[in-house]
Formats: sequence, structure tokens, C-alpha cells
Amino acid sequence: MIGRMPTSPTSHSRDEHARNDAAGSHVVDRPQHAEAAELPDAAKHRKTALLGAMFLMATSAIGPGFITQTTVFTVQMGAAFAFAILISILVDIAVQLNVWRVIGVTGMRAQDLANTVLPGLGWFLAFLVFVGGMVFNIGNIAGTGLGLNAMLGVDPTIGGAISAVIAILIFLSKRAGMALDRIVVLLGAVMILLMLYVAVQAAPPVGDALKNTVMPDKVDFLVITTLIGGTVGGYITYAGAHRMIDSGIRGEERVKEITRSSVLGIIVTGVMRVLLFLAILGVVAGGVALTSSNLAAEAFGHAAGEIGVRMFGIVLWAAALTSVVGAAYTSVSFITKADGKVRTRNLLTIGFIAVCAVLFVVLGKAPQQLLVFAGAFNGLILPVGFAVLLFVAWRRRDLMQGYRYPKWLLVIGVLAWLLTLYLGWNSLAGLGKLWS
Repeated sequence: MIGRMPTSPTSHSRDEHARNDAAGSHVVDRPQHAEAAELPDAAKHRKTALLGAMFLMATSAIGPGFITQTTVFTVQMGAAFAFAILISILVDIAVQLNVWRVIGVTGMRAQDLANTVLPGLGWFLAFLVFVGGMVFNIGNIAGTGLGLNAMLGVDPTIGGAISAVIAILIFLSKRAGMALDRIVVLLGAVMILLMLYVAVQAAPPVGDALKNTVMPDKVDFLVITTLIGGTVGGYITYAGAHRMIDSGIRGEERVKEITRSSVLGIIVTGVMRVLLFLAILGVVAGGVALTSSNLAAEAFGHAAGEIGVRMFGIVLWAAALTSVVGAAYTSVSFITKADGKVRTRNLLTIGFIAVCAVLFVVLGKAPQQLLVFAGAFNGLILPVGFAVLLFVAWRRRDLMQGYRYPKWLLVIGVLAWLLTLYLGWNSLAGLGKLWS
């Protein structure tokens, strides 16, 4: 590290946090006496870092695929979709509780843990996540096109290309991470408030939805797999946890904060899913037949008029753009070292976004098909990386710094893993239906 003039503890912490936010770089552990001297500022830094990590995970999940999947499946299944939402939320919580705790206590990225357990396994996991992240990011870029189309009437392909350029410009900024933290928190609040407004306007049959939550008229395992894959599958599984340890939040002493943040992140996605489901259900239950190529925008239009369509376009575009950035950041974190050069990491991230944009333009698939496919694909690769983390929690106390992992947490983790394994197998059999 290049030497610099001594600074006060507070300014040093602030400068280091700014540099870390700009590139998502690794922050080394500080000596205890330094941490004690910086306690007030360090506590504020931890809260900001955890909030950023939590919303990075949440907004990565609440992207265009999330909105499109929820709309499509609500139209297909009606009130019965409520059961799929409940199961996916429970599985998501079980998964992220384990992912955040293992990565947080060890202070190691998922691929590094995998390579320590079995040399080469980490690179295999990195390949799966990187490819899955690329597929998902093609869908994210498609979502930005849908957003601009709803907002300004721009052609989805042109809108996606323009948005990819904007995402690249974000990574050219020295404070991209800091800006991202603020944007995701703001957009998360805006999306929830918008969904609440539209849900109230749509007047959904809440009683029927509650009944189907526990007594569904029908169950579709492919739908559940797709929801799980779209919320905690692929790169999304590690987005928040990697961001957390890159911000210096790690160790057994941070377990309570880590646990709270992981659960709150899933609750944010769950609230968003439920509100969007109720909004679309209200429109469909009212007898409206959604037939356009952008079902969600059409539903918002029926529920809240022309202003609803424009507001939907703004939020979808912003959410998709944030997801593009989050997918690129997390995917590249799997093929780079935590202590690597920031410039190299940023260039790789820019290249990642550019390749995804080109693939989106070349493929020319209908955006909604592509987004749903991305969720199903990520649902298939979820069992691999999650199995590694569960093994570390079970057998590698040396990597867990001697931390005694709660048996109840390991049990629900294994149950969730078995479910994702089973659902992943089912998605193999039904994946081809998405292209028919």
C-alpha cells in the first residue's frame, strides 16, 4: 500500500469506506485498539455497509425477472400463486440465513471456501455462477428495455443497449459503490410504495389469496423452482454476502447483525412479491384479459391509468439497471481476488456488461421468455454452491474460526438444500416448456 500522511481515525475510516464503496474492494481487519478508537464512526460504517449489502441482495432479486415472473405466474395461476410465494419465501430465508452466516463468520468468498474444501471446486462454482449471472444479466438488460418502452415508448432492444452503456458509465465512476448503495435503498422504498398504491387501487380478492396460501387449488413445482432461482439463485445467492465481507463486516462477533440483515433482505423481497401479486391479481380477478407483450405494464395501466404505466416504466428501468450492476459486480467477484487491482476488476465488470448487451441484441428472444428462463436456470445451479457452504458449516470448524454452528440452522439449511435439489430436477423436465 502506498504510504500516506497520518489522519484522524474518523477521516481515515471515512476515506477507507469511500474507497471500498467505489470498487467493492476487500477491507482488511483493523487492530482492536484502532477499532475501539473509531467506535462511533465504525458503528455507523457497519450499519451503512450492512444496509447496502442487504439492499444489494434485495434489489438484485427485485429486478425485471422478479416483476415479469410474478406477473406471468399470477396470470397463469391466479390466487393459487400465493402458495408458491409462501414456499419460496421460507426456502429463501433458510438459504440466506446459512449463506450469510457461513460467509460472514469465515470472512471468505464462496469460491475460496469451495477451493479450500476441494481444490478446483471453487473454480467450477465460479464457472456456474459466472455463466448463470451472464444469462440473468441478459434478462436484466432486457428488463431495462421493457422499462424504457413503458416509460417513453422506446424500442426494447434500443432501450436495453442504451441502458447497458449507462451501467458501464457507472463502473467508470470512482464512487460507483457508494452511489449504488444510495440508489438501491431509494429505489427499494419507491418500488414498495408504488406497489402498495397499485395493490390498493386494484382491490384484489385478499380472502381468496389467503385461502390459497395454505390450501392451494393447484401446485406447480416449476413455478416454485423459478421463484427460488430468481430470488436466491445464481449470483443473487452471494450478492449481499460478498458485498458484506468486502465491506469488512465479518467474524463471530457480528453474527446477530449478519442474521438480521439477511432476514430483512428476504422480507423486503417478500413484501414486494406479495404486493405485486395482489396488484396483478386484482386486475385479473376483475375480468381484465392481459394480452400485450408487456403484461406488467398493461396491468399497471388498468389499475392506475396512464400515470401507472409511466411510473411502472421508471421503477422497472431503475430496478433493472441496478440489477445489471449487481449481477456484474457479483459475477466478477467470482473470477477475481479480493485483494486484486481495482482497475482490473472494473474493466472486467465493464466487459461483462458489454458482452451481455451484445448477446441480448443478437439473441433477439422475447424479453419475458428470456427473463423467466434466467430464473429457472439459476434455480438449477443453486444446490451446488449451497452444498459447499453447508459442508463448511458442518465439518470445517477450522474455517469457521472455531465457531459452533447452530444445529437447528444446519438442519433447516439441509432441508432447504434437499428441496432445491428436488425442484431443480423438476425444472430440468419442464424447462423446455418455457420456449414453446
